[in-house]
Amino acid sequence: MAAKIKHAHRVWKDFRAYEVVSRRLNQSIVTTHFHHVPNIAYGEHERQTFDVYRAVLPRKDRALIVFVHGGTWARGDKSDYAFVAESFTQEGFDVVLLNYRLAPQFRFPDYVNDVIYAINHLHQQQQQLSICTENVVLMGHSAGAFNIMSALYAQNTSEHFHCLSNIQAVIGLAGPYHFNYANDVSLQQAFPTDLFYKQVMPYYHVKENHIQHLLVVAELDLIVASHNSKDMHYALCKAGNDSTLARVRYAGHISLVGSLSTRFSHYFTTKRLILDYLNHVLDNV
Repeated sequence: MAAKIKHAHRVWKDFRAYEVVSRRLNQSIVTTHFHHVPNIAYGEHERQTFDVYRAVLPRKDRALIVFVHGGTWARGDKSDYAFVAESFTQEGFDVVLLNYRLAPQFRFPDYVNDVIYAINHLHQQQQQLSICTENVVLMGHSAGAFNIMSALYAQNTSEHFHCLSNIQAVIGLAGPYHFNYANDVSLQQAFPTDLFYKQVMPYYHVKENHIQHLLVVAELDLIVASHNSKDMHYALCKAGNDSTLARVRYAGHISLVGSLSTRFSHYFTTKRLILDYLNHVLDNV
């Protein structure tokens, strides 16, 4: 029990520290690369909103990255990740930063359904938003990576994508894809205790599809074990899906997503790894 409390305290401390760092990163972004349309509602709850960042110089394929933040399903906000949008709009991608309903008020699969609601709304309103959903990339960090993978593979979601064939790639950054939350009080607030964890985790429900997957592990991650991404990679490959597993050296769980910022991307391989992967995927669509 003491070890679990210590782990939970470290997770909380790391995320608190990241909130401070993210504000610093956001203060240094260059806004000339995008047009920002904030707080677009895709549902009735105050958390069911997203921000659109349209690239000033868009790619010819008009690819759209939808980024889903982490935060142990109980914290985090899209505004913390403006630096991610700035970094990829600089490369010509349109970017959506997504908020979703949080625990403990909401539990799985509510926040997973929110990903699907948001993508469907983007698809339906693409002309009004001046975006294109022909080539959608889902990207998530930590709990956000779980959310996007579960939106594709969980068996308990109540909604379905209206444009599944347009989702070309999934990028999971340090995602947890199979773990037992039964004995972890901090996680029980986000998951239904009446469901066995194998009924919930996307790892156990992978099915074949056309989507390309990039699973990224941080070498120094002390929060999410690397076997999550490794095992998910093998499950995807076993099902006949295209999956690539990559490791970023010198990065920890929090610094992995921070390394996407233009301020720090030249110190890490994360952004170049993702760009090379997406260029390969989109060139072959």
